[in-house]
Amino acid sequence: MDSAHLINQWLDEHHITEVECLIPDMTGLARGKIVPRHKYDPAVGLRLPEAVLSMTVTGDYPDRDFTSVADPDMKLLPDLSTLRPVPWNKEPTAQIIHDCYSFGGEAVDLAPRNVLKRILKLYEDQGWKPVIAPEMEFYLVEIQPDEDLPLRPPVGRTRRTEAGMQSFSIDAVNEYDDIFDVMYDWCEAQGLALDTLIHEMGTAQMEINLDHGDPLQLADQVFLFKRTVREVAIRNNMYATFMAKPMQGQPGSAMHMHQSVVDIASGRNIFSLADGQPSPAFLHFIGGLQRYLPAAMPFFAPYVNSYRRLSRYTSAPINLSWGYDNRTCGLRVPHSDPEARRVENRLAGVDVNPYLAMAASLACGYLGMCDKIDPSEPLSGSAYEQPHQLPRHLDDAIDMLLRCQPLAELFGGHFVETYAAIKEAEYREYFDVISPWERRFLLLHV
Repeated sequence: MDSAHLINQWLDEHHITEVECLIPDMTGLARGKIVPRHKYDPAVGLRLPEAVLSMTVTGDYPDRDFTSVADPDMKLLPDLSTLRPVPWNKEPTAQIIHDCYSFGGEAVDLAPRNVLKRILKLYEDQGWKPVIAPEMEFYLVEIQPDEDLPLRPPVGRTRRTEAGMQSFSIDAVNEYDDIFDVMYDWCEAQGLALDTLIHEMGTAQMEINLDHGDPLQLADQVFLFKRTVREVAIRNNMYATFMAKPMQGQPGSAMHMHQSVVDIASGRNIFSLADGQPSPAFLHFIGGLQRYLPAAMPFFAPYVNSYRRLSRYTSAPINLSWGYDNRTCGLRVPHSDPEARRVENRLAGVDVNPYLAMAASLACGYLGMCDKIDPSEPLSGSAYEQPHQLPRHLDDAIDMLLRCQPLAELFGGHFVETYAAIKEAEYREYFDVISPWERRFLLLHV
């Protein structure tokens, strides 16, 4: 039975009246079309302009056209495994993620989901299967339509805002029970495998962990989870924000990624030897991350705001030292049994496109294993006392990415050039804005 028939069967069984046909854009937001059920044919799919994939976060485009001058359509075909209800809609509504193809049948190289698939195929060709578990931090904030005013924490059920930082506080999480009860229900309805919920360091900052699994499925879940939490929050008169650094004086928000690799034939974790000791592949994976993550920074810190998070003593890395259970390092190896040995990449902010961040981290580790790159010695002290090793600004990061030929070969030169041009356009637009700090301290004092 083909996937189109199964999709139609599911839509009929659930009495669906509308279908949200989604693709993740370059920022990780949902683009697409909402189609009446009777007009949706999953065997045919639908069309969308390819230029959607070269949009900036502001809705503009790079100066240079990276798609055809004819502004062609691409064909969108549904992935059966992503078919889910939209639990917050009044009418029975389905959502399904689509993949982007040319009308000749080739995968569109600018589509972030296709980029991740491309990296996963490299692993498959080696007989490997990567496993990822993402951890997402986010803030709940008071609704504030005026962008010039600082964000504030929201009022909880006690009608008060949080007093100071409440790391790991159960009572502080319970302040927002109305949100999290609905969030869990809606995530369960969509098959999103939530693991734990904790209160993080910041005021009204939360963290949700997802169960480990296939990177493509986990990227889909992160994509849908962000959408879900924003919807729940708005219906409770607050925002959920995934900005990397939304509030001055508060910690930033990360998307840590725990990564391991299993052998497809045997199912064993290739990061551990038969005697339980770390394997050469494990060390080479870390070595690849250390060598190539700086050049891949635009995928882990994609906006000007992202770099505000990466500062000393804020549980955010400033370099790529690695260590055992050392949270000051950019690369942390948690305590685990040999079969669960993994590397936690702590570099990414939660503002990333999950498809591109996972693809980039796995690509760097892949290069390390293939080229047998040795890592530095593990660090037992504080990595905050070590020098900066990462780009400090988005424009520097873009330059490093464009100079990194190994990453361009894995991602495709066209994709890298397009992504860099999008980030350059965003940076130029930001640079035109004069900040309140400049007016306050420079207007009359220089």
